[in-house]
Amino acid sequence: QVQLVESGGGWVQTGGSLRISCAASGGTLRNYAVGWFRQAPGQGRKFLASISRGGGSTYYSDSVKGRFTISRNDFENTVALTMSDLTPEDTATYYCVADPRPAPGPLMEESPMWGQGTQVTVSS
Repeated sequence: QVQLVESGGGWVQTGGSLRISCAASGGTLRNYAVGWFRQAPGQGRKFLASISRGGGSTYYSDSVKGRFTISRNDFENTVALTMSDLTPEDTATYYCVADPRPAPGPLMEESPMWGQGTQVTVSS
């Protein structure tokens, strides 16, 4: 089972951009669809984006469509989430998740393979 580690979180000014990454160890990420979720304080975990095995299809929640882009590099065993036009409402802990199904989309929340999260804080 792969282990996932997120990185790249931090503070960003309102309207700015940030790229966070999910790196895998203990296995190859190419065998998994990968998704990003976030959780703000006092709220439940919310689906943001997913990319299928092989990268042929992506899926975004309406809240981030057009602002966030998910991509994968199976040679480097990583998946990235590039975020733009950030607002304070994007402040949350961001988690990546891996799922062996080809393209489960939001259903990958059912997967047990999660990273530990990376904090993103947006303020003016």
